[in-house]
Amino acid sequence: MPTVIDVPEELAAAQEKFNGEAGRAFVSRLPGLAAAFLEYWHLHVTGAPMHGVSALVLPVDRADGTPAVLKLQILDEETEGEPVAPRIWDGDGAVRLLEHDTPTGTMLLERLDPSRMLSRLPDAHESVLVIARLLAHLTTTPAPPGMRRLGDLARAMLERTPRALDRVPDPAARRILTHCAAAVREVVDEPGDRLLHWDLHEENVLAADRADWLAIDPKPLAGDPGFDLWPALANRFDADDVRWRFDAMTDVLGLDRERARAWTYGRLLQNCLWDIEDGRPLEDRQLEIARRLGGRMP
Repeated sequence: MPTVIDVPEELAAAQEKFNGEAGRAFVSRLPGLAAAFLEYWHLHVTGAPMHGVSALVLPVDRADGTPAVLKLQILDEETEGEPVAPRIWDGDGAVRLLEHDTPTGTMLLERLDPSRMLSRLPDAHESVLVIARLLAHLTTTPAPPGMRRLGDLARAMLERTPRALDRVPDPAARRILTHCAAAVREVVDEPGDRLLHWDLHEENVLAADRADWLAIDPKPLAGDPGFDLWPALANRFDADDVRWRFDAMTDVLGLDRERARAWTYGRLLQNCLWDIEDGRPLEDRQLEIARRLGGRMP
């Protein structure tokens, strides 16, 4: 008898909130999509479903008994390029891609240990250094042709900034965002060409038997590694720790500090533009990170 998959209510609610009709359509297709790929790749479900905002993840065994996870996700601008990075990294510092279906974005991935997530490491400083060491290794790889490029994203952000600033009532916040845009403008013509993860926060780093820590869930981007530092500054947020984290990561990655600071301001600008355009208030944490980074902040 085919395995029947129940879609978690939290995933359905998230898709309704963030993707509307497209999200509802994706959720309605999930049980049939899961059943089809379980049969197609000869998989057996071995545990309870897991999920984030955009994906359903099923622990499975392959026909030969190899443990894996089946990841079914809504296909959008972020997720459609996801398989490129694990295919290129090929398990070296990141989860292995075992199978991929291009039309649906469905992936079969090496199963890591979700009970050993970096966010559970007691020492926040060691967590930052783990992320820095992973980034230092992963970003040695040049991005392939056709990858989304940081330079294009940055130019688009700069074009959107003036209109967004008109919607920010707080003059101090406007000054910070104006400063961030000015910093991005200085580096936008040299955006870099490394293969970036773009989302390497603590919950996207898991342990495995073959390695202490491996990266999962990349949102691949071609660009400067300085753009990848932001999540580790925001994890377990501590305003007094921001500068230590930034200095430690730039040391481990061997980055020019001023250039890395500019691209980190770019990440703040990107996050704030999303909030402004979606009608959400700016987060104090985001703005405080910018204040604590140093440099010529007004």
